[in-house]
Amino acid sequence: MNVLVGERISIITSKAQTTRHRIVGIVNTDDMQIVYSDTPGVLRPNYKLQESMLTFSESALGDADVLIYVTDVIEKIDKNDFFLEKVQKVSSPLLLVINKIDLSNQKALEKLVAEWQELFPQAEIIPISATNKFNIDYLHKRINEHIPVSPPYYEKDALTDRPARFFVTEIIRGKILMYYQEEIPYAVEVVVEQFKEAQELIHIKALIIVERESQKGIIIGNQGKALKKVGVMARKDIERFFNKKVFLELFVKVEKDWRNRDAILRNFGYIIE
Repeated sequence: MNVLVGERISIITSKAQTTRHRIVGIVNTDDMQIVYSDTPGVLRPNYKLQESMLTFSESALGDADVLIYVTDVIEKIDKNDFFLEKVQKVSSPLLLVINKIDLSNQKALEKLVAEWQELFPQAEIIPISATNKFNIDYLHKRINEHIPVSPPYYEKDALTDRPARFFVTEIIRGKILMYYQEEIPYAVEVVVEQFKEAQELIHIKALIIVERESQKGIIIGNQGKALKKVGVMARKDIERFFNKKVFLELFVKVEKDWRNRDAILRNFGYIIE
């Protein structure tokens, strides 16, 4: 998503379940507008939050003019077999992108391409390395060739359909994903309670939601050191994102079992009526 749009729109970490929402990134040229929709990674749901994440992914199958299914050289082909069955039924042009080929070799890659081609004979298989920008121009070219003629959906200067607060929460959550281990990052949600932008400074108050008191203690750390470190890392990225100085305050609150509570998931935008 970030490579295709040319901006940092989606969180990038090595952890699974990084993207939770369906995020739109918009590319405008003189004669074209392409709207990319980055969906959460596919997995079998274990709780209601993951059910909502899967719904976001499934929704893309029905409304995409071009479907880009992204896998890599590490992921096993049968990992998401229940979802692949739905992808096989899609009538839209399918570009199956194999990322991280810089971590493989020619022989292994050829074998992987053949396996994917057997599973999706209608798909065009495109090996890439997003990190090294390998084959990205060709991917752009094939996407452009499949896009149908249509009026633009957004204004010419639009980058995304998400508000500024959303990207603050994503940046903070991204740092939590990087800094903490085990279950902690997956039990966390971030809410921006205050976003006041002045000419030279943005004042932000954000709330980190966890499920248990023990998780709260881990997030804060001994004498608040862990929370302070996350705050410093997040503030620097937020400043780069907005190109402005930021004063960031972080607080931690316990909402027991929030990942399975419809009312809270609805407030966080995971359940859309």
